[in-house]
Amino acid sequence: MKFLFNITLLLVLTVTLSSATKGDDGVMTKENGTYVVNTTTLGKKVTGYVGATPLKVYIEKDKIVRVEMLRNQETPKYNAIIKRKLLGQWAGMKVKDASKQTVDAVTGATFTSNAVKENVKLALEYYKKNK
Repeated sequence: MKFLFNITLLLVLTVTLSSATKGDDGVMTKENGTYVVNTTTLGKKVTGYVGATPLKVYIEKDKIVRVEMLRNQETPKYNAIIKRKLLGQWAGMKVKDASKQTVDAVTGATFTSNAVKENVKLALEYYKKNK
């Protein structure tokens, strides 16, 4: 019995250390050839008008496929405007171009817009360093 416990413990430690050495921090995943960068931890200090504005940035073949807002505390009315007018501006851009691109803020939702833009920037920087 003690032998099985030791083997199990060894396997758990091996898997844990293996994951830790690969830099698996849960920020970026790969789904069907598309990298997905989640800014929940990357941008936890990046705030809009009310609080953090986490995103998922989908990247395939060094091009942004889409940017998706995650659950946040911003005003739903302004979130809807951001989704409609801001998030689509990155779709189809090459990562290297998007990093330099100036994207206009949404009038009336400047704080949230700026937080979204900063989160996209963080996601792209993370992607470039870790792909």
